[in-house]
Amino acid sequence: MAERGASGSGSSGDSLDKSITLPPDEIFRNLENAKRFAIDIGGSLTKLAYYSTVQHKVARVRSFDYSGKDAEQDHEPPYEISVQEEVTARLHFVKFENTYIEACLDFIKDHLVNTETKVIQATGGGAYKFKDLIEEKLRLRVDKEDVMTCLIKGCNFVLKNIPHEAFVYQKDSDPEFKFQTNHPNIFPYLLVNIGSGVSIVKVETEDRFEWIGGSSIGGGTFWGLGALLTKTKKFDELLHLASKGQHANVDMLVQDVYGGAHQTLGLSGNLIASSFGKSATADREFSKEDMAKSLLHMISNDIGQLACLYAKLHCLDRVYFGGFFIRGHPVTMRTITYSINFFSKVLECHFLPLRHPGLPSSQILGVGTNPNQYSWGENYAGSSGLMSSSPELCPTQRARSGTFDLLEMDRLERPLVNLPLLLDPSSYVPDTVDLTDDALARKYWLTCFEEALDGVVKRAVASQPGSVDAAERAEKFRQKYWSKLQTLRHQPFAYGTLTVRSLLDTREHCLNEFNFPDPYSKVKQKENGVALKCFPRVIRCLDALGWEERQLALVKGLLAGNVFDWGAKAVSDVLESDPQFGFEEAKMKLQERPWLVDSYSKWLQRLKGPPHKCALIFADNSGIDVILGVFPFVRELLSRGTEVILACNSGPALNDVTYCESLIVAELARYRGSALREERLLLMQTGSSSPCLDLSRLDKGLAVLVRERGADLVVIEGMGRAVHTNYYAALRCESLKLAVIKNSWLAERLGGRLFSVIFKYEVPAE
Repeated sequence: MAERGASGSGSSGDSLDKSITLPPDEIFRNLENAKRFAIDIGGSLTKLAYYSTVQHKVARVRSFDYSGKDAEQDHEPPYEISVQEEVTARLHFVKFENTYIEACLDFIKDHLVNTETKVIQATGGGAYKFKDLIEEKLRLRVDKEDVMTCLIKGCNFVLKNIPHEAFVYQKDSDPEFKFQTNHPNIFPYLLVNIGSGVSIVKVETEDRFEWIGGSSIGGGTFWGLGALLTKTKKFDELLHLASKGQHANVDMLVQDVYGGAHQTLGLSGNLIASSFGKSATADREFSKEDMAKSLLHMISNDIGQLACLYAKLHCLDRVYFGGFFIRGHPVTMRTITYSINFFSKVLECHFLPLRHPGLPSSQILGVGTNPNQYSWGENYAGSSGLMSSSPELCPTQRARSGTFDLLEMDRLERPLVNLPLLLDPSSYVPDTVDLTDDALARKYWLTCFEEALDGVVKRAVASQPGSVDAAERAEKFRQKYWSKLQTLRHQPFAYGTLTVRSLLDTREHCLNEFNFPDPYSKVKQKENGVALKCFPRVIRCLDALGWEERQLALVKGLLAGNVFDWGAKAVSDVLESDPQFGFEEAKMKLQERPWLVDSYSKWLQRLKGPPHKCALIFADNSGIDVILGVFPFVRELLSRGTEVILACNSGPALNDVTYCESLIVAELARYRGSALREERLLLMQTGSSSPCLDLSRLDKGLAVLVRERGADLVVIEGMGRAVHTNYYAALRCESLKLAVIKNSWLAERLGGRLFSVIFKYEVPAE
């Protein structure tokens, strides 16, 4: 992606406030390719959205034209690799205080090269207040839109496309945030938007929603009354005062009225009986801190009770909270959480703030195409994270997030949907370990990724030997990913639930950011070539075995193939030090039976029964894994009369096999035979570019095919897909989860040793 540096911006970069810790061109990224803009200006905050096209490099593979050549020459690679430019769509959302609006508009004006429209769509009260300023600065005509429609469309958008968008705040817990799993159907829900006032909206479908109530007592009330009481004019300073205050010095409590708890009504003694009740009778001055805390409790309790009553009235159990008043501030989340918990003892309502409250509210204003036509994914490389509630933990990040909140969403090729075979999509959690919650595991994996960074940088540079700036770009990648890791050390909840999967995905995003689309493309090309030459011999050896002996050999082949994972340090060290390490050597590394998890006998017994109708197999690594491990296993299933859907990554990640590579190696392995012609074997893409697997975000075409073919067996292989994710995934059909543990720490935690085997065959309960 081409980005303009601040040095080319004239004086506009200096016009932004000196307190901003990010350079302005890192806030408003890719402006030179911006196509359409939208803006939402509230009483205090501005939310800017724009749609841009992002040009980046992609590695493509294609078969050689062997006409007139000897296709069997040993030195010939199995296919050719080319690096091409690709254009994709990206949505940018930037939220900042209105104080910065003029400086930000100046910067945008100086960096705009070309836009597809001469109109900027706008909403919010500020669309009227700042209309002339916007038109003067950007030379775009302001077209005003309905604020409520924009708010609901933006909320729907993030709830559908950002996993872990909503969370529960847990005061004094570790972690403070507990993120909610995305529900496959987000409707209906109640949205409580707390800005200057409070709006309560019942949302039933994408296009059907109703304003059902609200209150004039909201964030503006807290700010306005707080300013009168404390003479403090800034919202954040007022919250800071409240965080230090003792509301009981100002509020009249139940115990002040009754001398203790009210047993008959079941009211505890420390419950507030009257907000500011003591101020009428006490003959003394009250501190600013105490008054601010009392005011915060008064308004939060009112909002919490309103939310619970409306949820009960409309029979809604999902209640989301957004708006300026909350925006990740721990003191407001604590007070509203307390209020909700008190009233929800009867009403069963939960306080669910959003990670990006109000940020994409202007998304519907035409900055992108129909939001339901595509799926979108958060680009971790260009987004800022949720703040910590502890200022001392990471003050730099708090200062940055307090000034500018950033969110980038990349458009994906096709819609992503749930795997139809999930037993309960609403409770499915792809990740096995929540690093946000498991401090020991978090410390280990963050250190592991830090220590692996030099190797990734080295691999990235080596993958582009002809590039003069590869080393410079790789160093920028190192700095960016290292910075992300440090943020996650201090704020593990910054991007939702922290997992091994999210750490891997963030690394892939950062690599793509600096034009390293497939650092392992040459490695995969070489390993696929070696494996293809071995394939006929492996098949002959298998065919020479008796039936029962062959079944065990096929499984051991799958497991041995899974050893070849460049993402595992124990393996990459072996592969770099011993180039002769191959399929037979990998078999020798495997744990002897009984394996760490061993359902093989149960699987063998099942094979003696009728064949499965259709098997869905999620493949892992290129080379020996897919060609010598998966292909023979597929061949055996086909011979039993089972149809096979072989699903591979849509895009590259580590040395995982991609869909495009699978098409070529299947052809070269003579899989372009009758099984493919007769569509008994179908090669499909998953819609993912991750070493892990989220079964709730799969390519829609794959999901449709799984349903049409009546798949009754799912095979998931690999440590990333079957251990880091989906180890506990419950399916409606039989499943095989296979992996070799190539990490000593993880093996020990699971009760085994390095190269322990997971062979998990599961049958759903009747």
